[in-house]
Amino acid sequence: MIPMFGLLFVLFLGACSSSSREENNSTPDQPDTMPEYVWGVDSASIVEEDFYACIRDNFGEPAAFGRYLGTKEGVSFGLSSEEVAFLHERDIKIIPIYNHFTDARGYENAVAEAEVAIAYAQEIGIPEGVYIYADIEPSYPVDSAFLLGWYETIKASSYNVGYYGIFAPGENLSAAYEEFLTNIEDPSGISIWHSSSPYIGVTSKQNAPEFQPEVPEFVPVQIWQYGIDAETCNIDTNLIQSSLLDSLW
Repeated sequence: MIPMFGLLFVLFLGACSSSSREENNSTPDQPDTMPEYVWGVDSASIVEEDFYACIRDNFGEPAAFGRYLGTKEGVSFGLSSEEVAFLHERDIKIIPIYNHFTDARGYENAVAEAEVAIAYAQEIGIPEGVYIYADIEPSYPVDSAFLLGWYETIKASSYNVGYYGIFAPGENLSAAYEEFLTNIEDPSGISIWHSSSPYIGVTSKQNAPEFQPEVPEFVPVQIWQYGIDAETCNIDTNLIQSSLLDSLW
């Protein structure tokens, strides 16, 4: 039998041990960190005050904005220095897109297009280390030789390699990309911007979906365009890996 004093001492030790465990198992306050994915938009339209107000008031403030290098008549307005200043004043990153082709086949074809993209980027002052995305629309014929030509030319410049298109299973672009991967040693520096089909639909920043693009395992998506052609403002909506922001403009 434990003497009364000993019993009280044991109970006291148990209470102290329990308190210590509770303190050790408690979760300390964590510092604010950047979310894994951020919300952004892209558009073929010129970004100015009224257009941005439409986006901000109806959808939210984007962390990044996709815009095109050079005007493509009847398709997209090219990014201007005024837009660059406007977006950067609001701490919005720019995602440079190149779309001056309709045939994504052939190595030499890709080299020529990539050289034009590099010239556009240099002319407007895009710094080294930024991704430039080749816009390969679903209606374009595409082959792995084009992807390789774009890759080798952009990689040899001061910029990083990006591809923008529908990389869903069964798409021609996905098949071309899988073949392209067999011709390079290290694909880790490539950024993929996947556009879904079918689309979830345009949403506000607050109502953005979980990041869950449906692509083959060999396609590591960093930007997911989940909604296109907003009725209120001329934008598409995207989720973007936050780690990519340092390599945008």
